[in-house]
Amino acid sequence: MKATSTLAFFCIISAFVVCTVSSDLPPPDDSPGCVLKFDRYSYQPSGECVGNHQKKIIYWDTIPSTLCCRNALTVFSQTLALRASELKENIFLEENQWRSCSGHFHRQEAVSVDSCGFDKFFHGSNNCSNLSLSEIQQKPEFRDVLTYCSRFNTSFNKACTNCTDAVGKLRDYMLQELHKDGDDNERAVCGLAVVISIAAANMGDPSSIDDLFSCLHFNDDFCFSASVAKAIIAVLIATITLALVLALIKYVAQSKAKKKKHKRKRARPSKEITNTWSGLYRFSKDEIEDAINYGTERKSLGRGSAGQVYKGLLPSGQVVAIKHINKSNITDSFTREVEGLSRVRHPNLVCLFGCCIEGGEQYLVYEYCSAGNLAQHLLRKDSVLTWERRVKILRDCALALRYLHYYIDGCIVHRDIKLTNILLTENLEPKLSDFGLAKMLGMEESKVFTDVRGTIGYMDPEYMSNAKLTCASDIYSFGIVALQILSGQKVIDLDLDARDQLTRKAKDVIMGKRPLTDFEDPRLHGNINRGDFEAILQIAVLCVAKSSKGRPTVDVVFDEIDKAWKNTMTEMKTKKDQVSTSAATPVSRSMDVIPV
Repeated sequence: MKATSTLAFFCIISAFVVCTVSSDLPPPDDSPGCVLKFDRYSYQPSGECVGNHQKKIIYWDTIPSTLCCRNALTVFSQTLALRASELKENIFLEENQWRSCSGHFHRQEAVSVDSCGFDKFFHGSNNCSNLSLSEIQQKPEFRDVLTYCSRFNTSFNKACTNCTDAVGKLRDYMLQELHKDGDDNERAVCGLAVVISIAAANMGDPSSIDDLFSCLHFNDDFCFSASVAKAIIAVLIATITLALVLALIKYVAQSKAKKKKHKRKRARPSKEITNTWSGLYRFSKDEIEDAINYGTERKSLGRGSAGQVYKGLLPSGQVVAIKHINKSNITDSFTREVEGLSRVRHPNLVCLFGCCIEGGEQYLVYEYCSAGNLAQHLLRKDSVLTWERRVKILRDCALALRYLHYYIDGCIVHRDIKLTNILLTENLEPKLSDFGLAKMLGMEESKVFTDVRGTIGYMDPEYMSNAKLTCASDIYSFGIVALQILSGQKVIDLDLDARDQLTRKAKDVIMGKRPLTDFEDPRLHGNINRGDFEAILQIAVLCVAKSSKGRPTVDVVFDEIDKAWKNTMTEMKTKKDQVSTSAATPVSRSMDVIPV
């Protein structure tokens, strides 16, 4: 998709994906008459609003707004698409109906139709807003857009580029038909109409809609106004001149410094951290202390690979997780997590809201996942994760891993995928966490040789023996996690011997040497889909191949588990329809846990 102006060179290159804190929230507080179904696509409060209420951003190359409004734009698009697909009429609401949806969203007063600049997105505001769903979907060009934006079966980055290009072409074609080319509001509404039409056509495929909105937000740009840009150009010229002078001074100083030997070196925060990642909110030490000490005593959530994690409460009322980085890890894990997580955003990755570098102490502030980690739920004595929920967790974790492995700058290898690093929200939605060991392989690299780090039992044997790190190392760890979820294997017993016993048992089942029931978690009491169970077991066994060459790519892994999830969804719908017909007790709880 072509850039909106030459100012794109001065935009902050931050491709953020919608990061949601999963919880069932009500519709906008002040919108009792709103006809949109917010119970189906509920608005999720965004931690990115912390300290950034007015930060300007251009969404989807067409829609100017503020950083706080990303989640609002997504949920409005989804609910409008749902309504258009059900009623088969106009895409946009009438003005009075749209105004009824303009109240502040739950717990975030900075987010509303008016404050986000969405006040013109109603039927009749311009020519594009008058188009119906059928008018757009019947255009010959729409078939190309739907093809490119429905399923991202190839590399995510390549597929996303094809999708956004196709959306831009259809939007510009519609503007030409309407003889409109200079109206920014018309351009924004036309682009939004195209996106809503795609989402409406894919209502039966939730994964395609997830991919669509994840892709669209790659084009979100933090840009400055034209007057600011002119000032920046002048500042850049002066800065370059000053930099040359400083470089000369530095060269002379370094030459003199070589004659002196300094035995003492002060450890201090990375300059790159303090100056480069301006997208993160910078908490003060006092703010961190107030957040951690909000109750009668500090509440520890556990210990990560780099430090202790505490529960915190921000002044806004938002609960967060705060990691206090060990001083021994300051120059390593802190730098890696801030550099990595300040750029990567996905619904199934834990969001990094901000950081603190003050007084020799360093903290990271993350979104809070109230249900703890997956290991705790797999081992609970009072309840058991259902088959449906286990497949959903595996599918979403594979989706997050696919995002990391096809990241725009190169493959991000997590290096520490395990049950305790899969956190669960209140609704048991999974999120990969703890990027203290993550490493990016550049676009030109397929492997690197590095220090061997990770968790025994989950680590790739090939990586342990030769220190050769590849994307396949994560695939191995994911395979171990999948085998644990299928079998209910205890995490505490997963040392190297236990791991080998687990993989050997799985291979014996696949080879027919042992019955499938030998690998089932007995706590499920046979309440599984055996065909899908076997399919997931087969792909998990391929993942734990000793050689990286024998392991599937994350695309293959995701596709297989996604098929199992769709089969599960179909089976659940059939059961629900049967229960509704017989007026029995609803089966909605089957998605989560069942009492033991």
